[in-house]
Amino acid sequence: MTYVSSDRACGPTRRTALAGLVGGAGAVLAAGCTPSDASAPAPSRTASVSAPADDPTPGVMTLFKDPAFNFNGLLALGACGYGAGEVGEVLTAVNTINKAGLSAQTYTETFKKLGDQLMGAPQGSKPGTQTTRFRALRAAQYYGQALFFVLGSGDPGSEEQLYKAGRGAWDKFGELCDPAPVTANVPYGKTPLPVWFFRPDASGERRPTVILTNGSDGQNVDMWTYGVAAALERGWNALVYDGPGQGQLLFVDQVVFTPHWETVVTPLIDWLAARSDVDMGKIALTGLSMAGNLAPRAAAFENRIAALVAIPGVLMPWLGFPSEIRKILTPDKEETNNIWNKEVVPALPPAAAATMKKRVEPFSVPAMLDAREGKMFTDFYTPAKLIESLNITNVVGRIKTPTLILDYDYEQFYPGQPRQMFDKLTAPKDYVKLTTATGAQLHCSPMAPQQHCEVVFDWLQEKLTGS
Repeated sequence: MTYVSSDRACGPTRRTALAGLVGGAGAVLAAGCTPSDASAPAPSRTASVSAPADDPTPGVMTLFKDPAFNFNGLLALGACGYGAGEVGEVLTAVNTINKAGLSAQTYTETFKKLGDQLMGAPQGSKPGTQTTRFRALRAAQYYGQALFFVLGSGDPGSEEQLYKAGRGAWDKFGELCDPAPVTANVPYGKTPLPVWFFRPDASGERRPTVILTNGSDGQNVDMWTYGVAAALERGWNALVYDGPGQGQLLFVDQVVFTPHWETVVTPLIDWLAARSDVDMGKIALTGLSMAGNLAPRAAAFENRIAALVAIPGVLMPWLGFPSEIRKILTPDKEETNNIWNKEVVPALPPAAAATMKKRVEPFSVPAMLDAREGKMFTDFYTPAKLIESLNITNVVGRIKTPTLILDYDYEQFYPGQPRQMFDKLTAPKDYVKLTTATGAQLHCSPMAPQQHCEVVFDWLQEKLTGS
């Protein structure tokens, strides 16, 4: 990995991406991990440990030929290190899907079936508590895998039901933890935020606490892999939550993202402040994937955050869409939607249409509901303006808390943005780039979450406890 401290050097959300429009009709391609303008690491004045290979997922790292499906498969495989998957189960599912012919349908069916099997009784003797617990955790992972592609399957209307299956598995896992996480609904507007507060034990000891923020399409199980397990191993508390545009608030309550994420994090910290087992001087906030934009926004306005980690740093989520898509948006709503509906939508291949539905649903309830009926949304302007409003370029300078910015070889969604955020920070700051040298390439290091957590928690340990 490459590590840059502000003392020594200076310099210049997730899973699938759109590569752009092709042809006069403007057909969109879902390019996944290797869009033509982002297949190489962003330029940096810092030397990498080793030069990245031409192929971001060489050899056995290629589970599926389609890079979007491959990225998701690698996330499931990487989660095995924290028990949120099983290598044999994942690879067997991969083989089953490839044998049947890779598609959203076969992917969704295969992983849903695997989740269903794990929520049932295993073969042999009656399962013990730990067996049931970790089968539920793996089931949550596999339901999440199925959920990601369900809008492109033959049954898009099952999206909410599939989400609830994954949520049920996650809740079952939590109930069987010792101690079980404290669950609550934290006030937020008209729709409360569901939270899961994990503790190493029930002693009531006052401890450092990390608030883990998910991205635009992650599920709670991803927070186990990218923080909860690591926090508990180090004697920390960990808070997992669904914010607007995420989990329950999106799929059930139908609440979309807000650009004012401080209004989400502040009530969470208020809730923590009422607890006797939280050291209020040692509250950390992390943001995974697109939450590398949300968490910094919150930290710019909430002064009770003692350390911030952006995973990776994201200034403008709108730039995660290719320029051809961004050009559809004009200052005029009617003109924008005419371009979308008359020039773009008619030429969209099915896979690209499914990608657009998935990318837009966290920002538009009508788009989500249309997608569940197998239809393409007609209002491009409204969600596009919401995504555009998440720009925090002019806000980053307000951040005062020590901040760690992560970056990756082959960052395929927000190339260059982590370094740009690092440069704009005026707070104490550090920059770490995870590389191909140890298999930690690609957005959020899908194959190396343990390395990922080592970097994050070693840094947090140093900043908050001095050890």
